[in-house]
Amino acid sequence: MKRLWTAAILALSVSLLAGCKGKKPEPEELLAEYIALLNEENYEEMYAYLTEEAKASIDAAAYVERYENIYGGIEAMNIQVDIEEREEGHKDKKAVTQRVKYALTMDTLAGELSFDTVAIFTKDEEGFYKMSWDSQDILPGLYAGDKVRVKTIAAKRGNIYDRNQTALAREGTASSVGLVPGKLSENPDREEAIARFSELLEISVERIEKELNANWVRDDTFVPIRTVSKDDYELKEQLLEIPGVMITDTVVRYYPFQEKAAQLTGYVQSITAEELEERKGQGYNRNSLIGKAGAERIYEDILRPRDGYSIQIINELGDVKSTVLEKPAQDGKDVVLTIDIVLQQHLYQELEGDEGCAVALDPKSGAVLAMASAPAYNPNDFVMGYTASAWEAVNNDESQPLYNRFLAAWVPGSVFKPITAAIGLTSGSLDPDEDVKQEGLSWQKDSGWGSYEVTTLTDYPVKNLRNALIYSDNIYFAKAAVNMGEEAFAKGLDALGFLEPLEFDFALKASVYGNEGKFASDMELADSGYGQGKVLVNPLHLACVYSAFVNEGSMIRPYLTGDETGTFLEEHAFSVEAAATVLADLYEVVENPEGTAHEAYRTEYRLAGKTGTAEIKDSKEDDNGTELGWFVGISGADTGKPFLLVMMIEDVKGRGGSHYVIPKAMTGFDVYNKGEVEHEG
Repeated sequence: MKRLWTAAILALSVSLLAGCKGKKPEPEELLAEYIALLNEENYEEMYAYLTEEAKASIDAAAYVERYENIYGGIEAMNIQVDIEEREEGHKDKKAVTQRVKYALTMDTLAGELSFDTVAIFTKDEEGFYKMSWDSQDILPGLYAGDKVRVKTIAAKRGNIYDRNQTALAREGTASSVGLVPGKLSENPDREEAIARFSELLEISVERIEKELNANWVRDDTFVPIRTVSKDDYELKEQLLEIPGVMITDTVVRYYPFQEKAAQLTGYVQSITAEELEERKGQGYNRNSLIGKAGAERIYEDILRPRDGYSIQIINELGDVKSTVLEKPAQDGKDVVLTIDIVLQQHLYQELEGDEGCAVALDPKSGAVLAMASAPAYNPNDFVMGYTASAWEAVNNDESQPLYNRFLAAWVPGSVFKPITAAIGLTSGSLDPDEDVKQEGLSWQKDSGWGSYEVTTLTDYPVKNLRNALIYSDNIYFAKAAVNMGEEAFAKGLDALGFLEPLEFDFALKASVYGNEGKFASDMELADSGYGQGKVLVNPLHLACVYSAFVNEGSMIRPYLTGDETGTFLEEHAFSVEAAATVLADLYEVVENPEGTAHEAYRTEYRLAGKTGTAEIKDSKEDDNGTELGWFVGISGADTGKPFLLVMMIEDVKGRGGSHYVIPKAMTGFDVYNKGEVEHEG
């Protein structure tokens, strides 16, 4: 009967047997020890198991190197041995030679490799068995003069497309700049040429020399040093003046919309040693690219290619003798985003020159149509590799082009007021028709507030909800929050998903209020009612909350891939009546000549909207703070072509506050409503 042994079990058996004085290990036990050492990559100790005849055919250093090169090259792991009893005719335990049949199984980069073989053991002069060995014990069919080659069969990374199948990330062509050592050495001024080459590419002379002196390099070999843009004609012209320089086309990951979609697409780079170790066994290799940011990172497991491998035995002439194992390449899958790149480009162009962000979605389906952040970087620069000076410039840029603003949470200012209104209406603490009496442009609950007051900019008759939104009255919404009370206000915010990250493919900062959901005082509660205090809101989350105004109080679930049309994050977060009331008033904010957003008015389509100017300062008396400008708008809710846009721009103090933002945001509405952007329905 066949007995199956694993290296681990046999190693335990051997340790027990070793305690039996004078007992010499049997061939099966020696084989188990040998395979256990093989798993540990302890090739030096394995050599001690060989017969003197085997050692005469290969010295210890060559033996170790052969195993390291072959098993290291095929990435052999989890090596197991299944040992049968000795072959018929070799069961005489007194025999000088014993043959043990076994199956060796291991994981390799080309898949599982398994083969049957025989180990031959011969007794030495002291009566101990030693193992006969040749290269076929490494791999079947491998002889002394043969080598093992691992051929990589490259697979392609999946593309990223927008909703209309326009490629946002795809295969492109760049220029690989390198040197041909033979031509370089013919140059009497070799050192001067390398110094000039080093200067132009901002790569150290030491690194260039290291690449040129690699053991695979020959005189006629092209040694690639750096990849540059195919369009960098001036640099390439200067490089080609240096003898020995050669420039060829190379395939790279390419982002055709560059900065306009950078924070959305992200970028890929070569995998690091740490990442390769973390993803061991997942099909990555030293030449793999991996998503580092944006959609490239988020959808890495979908996009990434799985290279194929062929493990081949090569004879002394360099010909392929046999293929040991082959694994076919598997191309990565494409990812189609809900983004419309036409809209994305327009919004980025409006933000360009400022620091801000914009998100747009279909408030009925939840499809995210744009996510722009400015300023931004060119993701192609990451693919090519930044020079030291270029990296220093982008990393030290005060405008922070590497910072993704639509992921963050910001002080919302007055765009928060419709949320306070809807929570109050839903809880029953707010009567939309009540005239909340107030004289003057400042208010405090009582003398307990000391010198602290809530201020507003405009006085107006009949201080009801409609007019409070039209004139954007801070005092009205501060009173609304205080009258509602901390518990009811917090409950309403929690129902909208505050304090928890939004369920979305990108990791967004959670919208928050107070100190971990607790208001420190009535003053903080009052300030929170009009979007100040310690309220911070993520732009996409804000868009989802506003979507409730056109969904009978239910918040749409945003999505960026697939088809999750019309599912909700929170059903009936607001009452149907509350949502309808606030939406009607937001139309008035735009359509009423006194409305703070009246300049957004269009005759071609109806628009509901709200402006916001959020103050960022250390105290009420601080005159050196800055301001964030906001505009949130909804169009098409009455026509079946719904569109919701949130735009925020930093540092608008002295530039018109939120009114600086309105015309920029309206470009998005005009583009969408004039048919340049395709829509569902």
